[in-house]
Amino acid sequence: MSFSISQASTPSHPLAPYGWDDAWADTFAPYAEQGLLPGRVVRVDRGQCDVVTPDGVIRADTAFVVPRDPMRIVCTGDWVAVDPGGDPQFVRTLLPRRTAFVRSTSSQRSEGQVLATNIDHIVICVSLAVELDLGRLERFLALAMSSTAGAALLGDGSRPVEHEARPLVLLTKADLVPDVVTLSHLVEDIERIAPGVQVLAVSSATGEGVDVFGAIVGGGTSVLLGTSGAGKSTLANTLLGEDVMHVQQAREVDGKGRHTTTTRNLLVLPGGGVLIDTPGLRGVGLWDAEVGVGQVFSEIEDLAGRCRFHDCAHTSEPGCAVMAAIEDGSLPERRLDSYRKLLRENHRIAAKTDARLRSETLREWKRRGAEGRAAMEMKRGRTR
Repeated sequence: MSFSISQASTPSHPLAPYGWDDAWADTFAPYAEQGLLPGRVVRVDRGQCDVVTPDGVIRADTAFVVPRDPMRIVCTGDWVAVDPGGDPQFVRTLLPRRTAFVRSTSSQRSEGQVLATNIDHIVICVSLAVELDLGRLERFLALAMSSTAGAALLGDGSRPVEHEARPLVLLTKADLVPDVVTLSHLVEDIERIAPGVQVLAVSSATGEGVDVFGAIVGGGTSVLLGTSGAGKSTLANTLLGEDVMHVQQAREVDGKGRHTTTTRNLLVLPGGGVLIDTPGLRGVGLWDAEVGVGQVFSEIEDLAGRCRFHDCAHTSEPGCAVMAAIEDGSLPERRLDSYRKLLRENHRIAAKTDARLRSETLREWKRRGAEGRAAMEMKRGRTR
């Protein structure tokens, strides 16, 4: 199947099921003039990736994309420009990302790890087979609500595209809570800590809520996030109508899975839309999530605006609206503790990142200075 610029934005374009639209066509136009092919990354592993193009799926090397910046490593969901032929084929550039879900790495280098890009829905899967961990969910939500702001740091360095990835909380394995009243209370508990976020109970075993979820993700790209055993791959198989993703039984003792999904995979749903299934996340460190923390804990920030002092620490200051809410029971103390914890963590990561960037900039200046001095010495040697 050949590709032409004239058909780049038509609904019949072969990449339309993967999310190709007029805006992507406009962004790609300069690369089309260079004879490159557009494609979307459907899987990444070992320095190579599978890219779906108008001519089919190709295996491409990512060596040409800047490897020193972890935020620009090719990721599942990326739109890229690739060589139209050759052996091997290469990803030549990343198109600017609209959104991205980013967490901090577990290393001591305070770098971000991009888990999925160009997403419209961030689906946080929470298993009802185990006790709800509200703190972990607040952490996921803070990262999800920061996805749009984080996109400004990604892509090829050009201006970010204004876009929004909407979070959605799925309470999976709802069949394990047969009492309707109990299930309703669980949904309400989550809604209280997720202002403005839709909360939906689903069951792949009974089909409860699956149709509603399918309609939500039927437009755009969605990413499934959660711990191992949350039922992400089972849910993906249910939407696909076939067992594409391998699943294993969660351990009965703690409800945890065994990381049956080892790579992030982009899948086209038969009812429309694109789904990215991800491996279970053991840790979700914050990364540039101050905006998201503020949104998740919006009631605390609203209360803080009513404090007598603008720099109130919400501990023992007179006229503190936050502590007044704690005392009258309208604000749970657990909620305030979680808010403080996430803010401290985000500030610590930001400080480490700033220090790392300053150190890298200094090393770059020293390298360029050394190269300049070496060039001058060579020039002087030639003129003697």
